[in-house]
Amino acid sequence: MSRFQPLPSRPVTHLIVVVNALLLSGTSSAKLPTYDVVIANGRVVDGTGAPWFVGDVGVVGDRIVAIGDLSSAPTKQRIDAKSLVVAPGFIDLQGQSELNVLADNRLASKVTQGVTTEITGEGVSIAPANEQVFASRWRDTAQKLGIALDWRTLDEYLKRLERAKPAANVGILVGAGGLRIHVMGSDNRPPTPAELDQMRQLLEQAMKEGAFGLSSALQYVPGVFATTEELTELAKVARRYNGVYFTHQRSEADRIFESLDEVVAIAKGANISTTIWHLKTAYPPNWGKMPEVLRRLAAARAAGVDVAASAYPYARSSNRIAACLPPWVSEGGGDKLVARLADPSQRARAKKEMDEAGADWENQWRGAGGGKGVMLSLVVTPELQKFVGKTFDEIGKELGKDPRDAAMDIAIADRGMSQVINAIMDEADVRAVSSDPLVSFGADSAATAEDGPLGAMRPHPRAFGTFPRVISEYVQRAPTMRMEEAVRKMTSLAASRVGLMDRGILRPGMMADIVVFDPASLKDLATYKEPNHYSSGVKHVLVNGKPIVRDGVITDARPGRALRGPGSRR
Repeated sequence: MSRFQPLPSRPVTHLIVVVNALLLSGTSSAKLPTYDVVIANGRVVDGTGAPWFVGDVGVVGDRIVAIGDLSSAPTKQRIDAKSLVVAPGFIDLQGQSELNVLADNRLASKVTQGVTTEITGEGVSIAPANEQVFASRWRDTAQKLGIALDWRTLDEYLKRLERAKPAANVGILVGAGGLRIHVMGSDNRPPTPAELDQMRQLLEQAMKEGAFGLSSALQYVPGVFATTEELTELAKVARRYNGVYFTHQRSEADRIFESLDEVVAIAKGANISTTIWHLKTAYPPNWGKMPEVLRRLAAARAAGVDVAASAYPYARSSNRIAACLPPWVSEGGGDKLVARLADPSQRARAKKEMDEAGADWENQWRGAGGGKGVMLSLVVTPELQKFVGKTFDEIGKELGKDPRDAAMDIAIADRGMSQVINAIMDEADVRAVSSDPLVSFGADSAATAEDGPLGAMRPHPRAFGTFPRVISEYVQRAPTMRMEEAVRKMTSLAASRVGLMDRGILRPGMMADIVVFDPASLKDLATYKEPNHYSSGVKHVLVNGKPIVRDGVITDARPGRALRGPGSRR
C-alpha cells in the first residue's frame, strides 16, 4: 500500500486566502501580506482525510491565512518542506502533563512527536482541588518536582499554567473522581443528595472557568464506587456548557460488553459526546474480542449515540501499582492503603485475591500473568529507584520475597503512587483498534524529557513515541491505512471529540498549529527497557504560529496556551 494517495501531477497554482484573516493582519486583498512563516513545497495532508497535494502554507501571527502557491510571496521565514509532509499539529487526547508542564515547560517528549495540543484530566483532575484531592493524588509528585500546589479552582490552575509559558497548548477535563474526593473523600458509598449537588456545583464552576468537559476513571478508587446514575447526572452539567465526556471505562476485560453498555447509557442519558480512553481488550481470555467491541461502537453511532474512542499503539498498559491490588486496599486514600498492607491478615487476603480467577475487579496483576508481566517504571521515593525497570519477579528474587510481597512493600513505601507497566494486550487487537476510523489517539503519559528535571524518569515508551509509532507501524511497516487517514485520526477527529473548533485542520483562518515531518525517517525510538529517547523524523513544529521545533531541535519559543472550553465565561 502506498504511503500517500496520489493525485494527477499538476502544480497547485491557486492562492486561497481568508479575507477576515487578512483584515485582522492589517492588509487588504489588493496586496499580498508579508507572511511571518511560509512552509513551502510540502505534501500538504490537511487533516480531513482528503488526498495530499503539493502546496505552500502561509502564516501571519497565530493563524494560517493562505494555502496554495506562495512562491513569490514576501515572508520573514521560509521553511523548505520538499519531500516532507505538512500536517496539522497532533492532538494528544490523554496527556497527563498537568504537573510535569509546570516542572519543564518544553513538553519535550510530546513536541518532538509533533504534538501541539494536549488534553488532560483523567479521573482525578488537577482542579478543582482541596487538601483531600491534593493529598490523594498530587502532593507526593508535586513535592518531588518542587511545585507549590497554590491553586484551588480551575481558573487559578489555568492562570498558573499560563505563567509557566508551555511550549504547546493544554486543555483540562474535570475528573468525576476528583469531585468525589473533594466532597466525600474516597469512601465506598453513594453520595447523599446534598453531596451530589455540591459535586454538580463544583463542575459547573469549572465549566464556566474553561473545562472542556467531564472525565471518569472507573477502574480505580474512587471512580470504581460511582454509579451509572451519578455519572449521568454529572455529565448533564457538562453538557449544558457544550462539554464532552471522556471515560476510562469500568471494564476493559471480562465485563467489557457490560461496560460498553454503561458508556452508551451515560452518553444517551446526558445526550453528551462520549469518548472511551485507551480502548482495549485486556488479558488473554479476552484477546480477539476487539472486532466485536468496534462493531458495537459503530452500531451505537448508527443508532444516534455520539460515542467514539481513543487508543495508544502499544500492547502494554501503564498505571499506578494500586491497580494491581484489590480496590478495597486503596479505599480511603494512601494512609489507609499503608495500614492495610502492614496488617498481616489483610495482606494475606490481598495476596490471595491477586491470584484469584473471576475476581469482581479489574485484576491487572493476574491479567499480566503475575510478577513476570508487571514492571516497575516510576517511583516517588528515591530509595526505590534501583528497582525501576525490573519486573516484580526480578525484584522479588533480588529481595528474597514473594513477588506479591515485593509489590506490596513498594506500594507501602510509595503510598500507592508508584507506576508499573503491564503486559496485558494482544498485538492483533491493538492493530485493529488503532486502525478503526472512530478511534483517535492519546499517549496516556505525561510529557517528560531526555534531560532536565524529568530526565531521570523511566516512563512507558508511549510518552515519547505514540504518534510517530502510529505512522511508522500502521502506514509504513505493515499498512492498515493511508497517511491521510492516520493524520485525520490524530488531528481533526481528535479535535472534534473534545470540541476544538479552530485546530486540527489546515485551512485559512485556523490556528497555526503545524507539524512538518519526514515520512521516511519518522519512527518511535523509545523502548520498554530504554524509554527515554525522542522520536526521529519530526523536522518542524509550529504552535500558534511560532516554531517550537526547528530542524528537529526544540527552540526557546514557548507560545502554548491554556485552552478554555466552549462554556468558558473567562
